[in-house]
Amino acid sequence: MSSPSADRVLDRGDNRVAASGPLGTFFKGFLKNPVMVGSIIPSSKKLIDNMLGRVDWANTKVFVEYGPGVGTFCRPILERMAPDATLIAIDTNPDFISYLDTRITDSRFVPVLGSAADVGAILAERGHFHADYVLSGLPFSTLPPGVGDIIARETAEALRPGGCFLVYQFNPKVRDFLAPHFPRIDHAFELVNIPPAQLYWAWKD
Repeated sequence: MSSPSADRVLDRGDNRVAASGPLGTFFKGFLKNPVMVGSIIPSSKKLIDNMLGRVDWANTKVFVEYGPGVGTFCRPILERMAPDATLIAIDTNPDFISYLDTRITDSRFVPVLGSAADVGAILAERGHFHADYVLSGLPFSTLPPGVGDIIARETAEALRPGGCFLVYQFNPKVRDFLAPHFPRIDHAFELVNIPPAQLYWAWKD
C-alpha cells in the first residue's frame, strides 16, 4: 500500500481521478471551491473531540456528515460508532468522494456524492427514516442565498426527536440559520484550531 502522502490515479470507468494524500487533496478541494470547503486546514483533534463529546454513541444508529472532505471527522466517528451503525458522508465534491471511497474501507461507511439539502431523500434511498446526529462544517455564511436555510430546515426534518445537528463554523452568523428550526442550541468556542471555531449543538427536542 502506498503511503498517505503518495499520489495515486484512480480509475472510474472512462474517468481518471487524481487523488493525493489527505492534505494535498484537501488543499486542492479548497482551491477548487473555497466557498464550500470553508477552511484551508482540516480540523484539529481538540475540535473533533469537543464536537463529538456530546454524542450518545450507544443510541446512534445513523450518523450523517456534510462536507466530509478527506475524512478528518469520518475516522473518529467510525472509531466511536457501534458495529451495526452507519455513517453517511455527503459531499458535492467528486474528488473528495473518490478519495474517501478508496481510503475508508469500513463497511459502515457510505460516501455519497450529493447535496446536504437533499439529506431526507439520501436517507430514504438507503432505507433510513431519520438520522440520530448530523455533523456539518459547511460555511453557512458563504453558501449561495437560500441554501443555508434549506439545509437547516431539511436537517431538522431528517433528525429523530432528541437528535442533534452538530455544527462547527468560523462565523457566528450560523446561529441565524439554526434558530428558526432548533429551539435549543448549545454553544462553545474552540481556540485550539486554525482558525479558532464556533461550535454549536442544535437539538431537536
